[in-house]
Amino acid sequence: MADSTAPPPKTESVSKPKTGGLLNWLKRYSVPLAILLVAAGLIFVLSRNWTTWASDRAEQTTDDAFLRADVTPLSTKVAGLVASVPVADYQTVKAGDLLVRLRDEDFRAQVEQAEAALAASESGLVNNQRQKDLQDAKVRQAETGIRATETEISAAEAGIAAANSAMANAKSGIAGTEADVQRTALERKRQEALVAAESGTRQRLEQATADEQRLRAQLASRESDIASAGALLASRQADLKRAKVRVESSGDEAEAQKRQRMVLDSQELLLHADVSAKRAALSLAKTNLDYTRIVAPEDGIVGERKVRPGQLVSPGTQVLSLVQQDVWVQANYRETQLRHIHAGDLAEIRIDAFPGVVFKGKVAQIAPASGSQFALLPPDNATGNFTKVAQRVPVKIVLDQFPKTQDRLRPGLSVVATVRSGSGDGR
Repeated sequence: MADSTAPPPKTESVSKPKTGGLLNWLKRYSVPLAILLVAAGLIFVLSRNWTTWASDRAEQTTDDAFLRADVTPLSTKVAGLVASVPVADYQTVKAGDLLVRLRDEDFRAQVEQAEAALAASESGLVNNQRQKDLQDAKVRQAETGIRATETEISAAEAGIAAANSAMANAKSGIAGTEADVQRTALERKRQEALVAAESGTRQRLEQATADEQRLRAQLASRESDIASAGALLASRQADLKRAKVRVESSGDEAEAQKRQRMVLDSQELLLHADVSAKRAALSLAKTNLDYTRIVAPEDGIVGERKVRPGQLVSPGTQVLSLVQQDVWVQANYRETQLRHIHAGDLAEIRIDAFPGVVFKGKVAQIAPASGSQFALLPPDNATGNFTKVAQRVPVKIVLDQFPKTQDRLRPGLSVVATVRSGSGDGR
């Protein structure tokens, strides 16, 4: 019986200590637990709203800002020896002032050589034009010869026609004369027979003999006319052949002269191209000569001189730097500060070199990318571990004119820039 009743009292003694231990644990750890919960809540709220709180501020300030100005490194374009450096370090210069001069004897000789080549090429073009004028005269002369020969052909053809007509007339006259000769010959024989028979008179015989001789002379004259007409016809035909040969020769000569004229036209095109090339060479030589004088492209201040007289320089050698006097502020704001900053917002600038002086300015531009994107080696977060870092974006702030200190502002001076977001008309 004693063994069976022992467990109940033991159960009661175990349950009481459990309830008391929980209360004691809550009393002991309630404060640290509450602090932990509050801290977790603060961390959650700050992590979710800190960026919004920072970007909503009316004034955005950064000390990551500097004065900037355009710095132009001036270099040589041609090789040569430095003849003079007529400026001193940190000297103020105007646009067009001579900064560095190289020895230019070689370049002047190249200019003179190019001018001589251009003059020779232009003389060749003038000579070609004169040859063309001469060739035009030859063409006109050949064409005139063709026309003259054609006139001779026409005259020869007319002479042939006249000779043919004369021959036809002579032939027609011969037929009648031959008949008269035969008739008078018969009449003479009849009169001779009558005289022999003492039936006729000698006077009639002499008359018949004279008629026969006269008609035979006429017949001989007609035959001579036919021979003359034949000779004239042959001469006119020969003249016609010679004229046709000459007109063909003159045509060939005119064609040859025209072809030679075309050759001169082609040569003129080549000469024009050569003149253009020589002019380009002369322009290049003059340009290289101009490169021996390095002048200030605009107003500014000379930096340190990198060359001295007598120094040999090659293309690309930096001789000095020219700093412009137009200074502005480059303020590198965090990306969380740019939400309400726009071009035209007013800015206050405090330069460390001028303590107590507040410069006024205005936001001109905001860079199209963060500064890291313009670095020589832009970051690539696509591989490896990643730690988020707030990026900075350059903001250009132009200063209002301060005549008393404007010429004392130098690029690189440290600046604290404060922009009043929404204060300008850029929104």
